[in-house]
Amino acid sequence: MICGSPSIVISGSQGMNFPATMKRSISRAYANLLKSHQPLPLIGVSFRHFSKDEHPVMPPCDIKPEKYESYPYEHILAIRKQRLSPSLYTIYKKPLLLHQGHKQWLFDSEGRRYLDLIAGIVTISVGHCHPKITEAAHKQFGQLCHTSNIFLSPPIHEYAEKLTNLLPGKLKVAYFTNSGTEANELAVQMARVYTGNCDVISLRGGYHGSSHLAVSLTALGFYRPGIAIGSNCYTTMCPDVFRGIWGGSHCRDSPVQTTRKCSCSPGYCEAKDQYVDQFKETLSTSTGQRVAAFIAEPIQGGAGAVQYPKGFLQEAYKLVRERGGLCIADEVQTGFGRTGSHYWGFQTHDVMPDIVTMAKGIGNGFPMAAVVTTQEIAKPFADFLHFNTFGGNPVACAVGSAVLDVIEEEGLQKNCEVVGTQMLLEFAKLRDEFEIVGDVRGKGLMIGIEMVKDKESRKPLPAEEMNFIWEDCKDMGVIFGKGGLYGQTFRIKPPMCITSEDVAFAVDVFHRALSRHTERFPR
Repeated sequence: MICGSPSIVISGSQGMNFPATMKRSISRAYANLLKSHQPLPLIGVSFRHFSKDEHPVMPPCDIKPEKYESYPYEHILAIRKQRLSPSLYTIYKKPLLLHQGHKQWLFDSEGRRYLDLIAGIVTISVGHCHPKITEAAHKQFGQLCHTSNIFLSPPIHEYAEKLTNLLPGKLKVAYFTNSGTEANELAVQMARVYTGNCDVISLRGGYHGSSHLAVSLTALGFYRPGIAIGSNCYTTMCPDVFRGIWGGSHCRDSPVQTTRKCSCSPGYCEAKDQYVDQFKETLSTSTGQRVAAFIAEPIQGGAGAVQYPKGFLQEAYKLVRERGGLCIADEVQTGFGRTGSHYWGFQTHDVMPDIVTMAKGIGNGFPMAAVVTTQEIAKPFADFLHFNTFGGNPVACAVGSAVLDVIEEEGLQKNCEVVGTQMLLEFAKLRDEFEIVGDVRGKGLMIGIEMVKDKESRKPLPAEEMNFIWEDCKDMGVIFGKGGLYGQTFRIKPPMCITSEDVAFAVDVFHRALSRHTERFPR
């Protein structure tokens, strides 16, 4: 099997697999369906074929990593401690020294292979070292690496047209930056200039960057330095229907709902109304009568794939606009087809933002970002000189254009929908089996698994226990992310080329790690 090609793992009763030849033929048929963009049925998949004493078998990969030839591991660690910013933390007791990547796989300096379920923190969209992206970058580097964007060059114009064609309505004016932090800062500046207002609202639990202004919009305490930061930025209660004050059993746009019960009639969500009331209270008590903007991620990333109740963003947008403000959709993590059903996360909420910011997966690892807005909002901002030295440089735009092509040509948005749904449903089975798995949520390939002491209290699983599971999964070859207000949520945002066979392996590994945890930390 080619690494990253679509595949399906089908089994009958637990422990019985179909022959490899049959799986390959099904995979080819599945690949053809993806290319045709026809609706795909969800396939019944039985994943846990291994007892807790057996080792889950990693799916095959068609490349052999190159020999590692850089500094010895201990010298790398010494440089890290002595020559790099102490703010650059590492993960795992023995940090991984990663050497090479290929599609959904990473290789360390000793040649060990890992399934990457965090994708450079949701940045590797179409796969590590995708040949089409590599070719586009190499070609542009050899032709025109950089020139100021005050000159005309084909890549920025070609890419601006291609990108804005993917956005609905009047969202047709693009600004290019180098990171999501820069994009969000620019978006807020633009909103303040256009409206003439100052106050900006964000949701608690949101992550919008680490610059002076962006960190003031970020409502996760461990990102905030504890010093004076941007002014006129206010947070409001996050409508988290699992951990929040109000919740219910059919609030989210997800194949998996919470286990919290509610008595809401179909089409009505009491939790949504309560959270909207909290939003109104923030507007009445914390901001002025006029506001500049409201910024929100369609699904919160750093907070652990937190989803809002259906209809919340629609009402929040309406309230902000009544006060003269603009609505900013932070698509840094949710954009470019990751949610599966739609290309942009805001579309899953049936809202139309005034400004959209994007980064991370936009360049598949290349540092680039963008802000897209309307001509009306862009016009007054043109009275000021806005300049970004590297924003929209020829190489970035060539890479970004290739990323859009790969998403379309390889049917990766549909893959997010089908494989992501399978992953969510399979992890939900583990929630039903293990008391410490409190919530499984998400949409497409943006997934969170929130770990708890017990389902009744919903208290976060202690860090020691989280780390035991995390390390165990890594030792078996799967890299999970971690997030949440208390570090209690496993984040799953893999390259969008991940396959059903990879999902089977990841679920088996997680199941075994949970079983080991149960033995080590009996309740």
